[in-house]
Amino acid sequence: MKREALGLADLKQLQRELALRRKLEEERAERLAAALRLADQEKRVFELSIGPVTPLARSNRYEHPSQPPAPEPRQREADEKAVLLQALSDDFDVESLLETDESLSFRRPEISLEVVRKLRRGHWALQAQIDLHGLRRDQARDALGHFVHEAARRGLRCVRVVHGKGHGSPGREPVLKSRVRRWLVQKNEVLAFVQARGSDGGAGALMVLLG
Repeated sequence: MKREALGLADLKQLQRELALRRKLEEERAERLAAALRLADQEKRVFELSIGPVTPLARSNRYEHPSQPPAPEPRQREADEKAVLLQALSDDFDVESLLETDESLSFRRPEISLEVVRKLRRGHWALQAQIDLHGLRRDQARDALGHFVHEAARRGLRCVRVVHGKGHGSPGREPVLKSRVRRWLVQKNEVLAFVQARGSDGGAGALMVLLG
């Protein structure tokens, strides 16, 4: 079967298509060349800006993965710092705040007498205690402040503070007894306190209600 001859119009159309294809290929080649030149220029600028680069020698050491630092208890540290700054005064007048009963108990204005009676009867279970025997005044004050703060932070309700009866003190005077009452009244966490029952330490200890 013979191939039909192309007309003049068809040849011109084919020439136009071939010319367009060559133009597109040339434009594509120019864009690629321009991109390569730009990349080469950026590389040269980078090399000029940092100077010559020497590859590091390969090391045989094993690089252990880095461990993230342990979380820091920032809020707790801030609370403890606040406790240190909260000085308890030895000159605080506490007598007018104590109840005029034989044990000189204490309660905040919002705390009822019934709460004090329950505390005296042992209504709340003892959850923690601190013994201040043998401590100097400054040591006892700081230890008591930290103890009350930490107990309140842990949500404890009833604690005991053992201050002693003073039998081993010069003149057999209970040095810490009055000071402990004075310090406790200044702690906002303390809602009330009473002298402990005989089985819990009697005149040598206080039962303290925290809130």
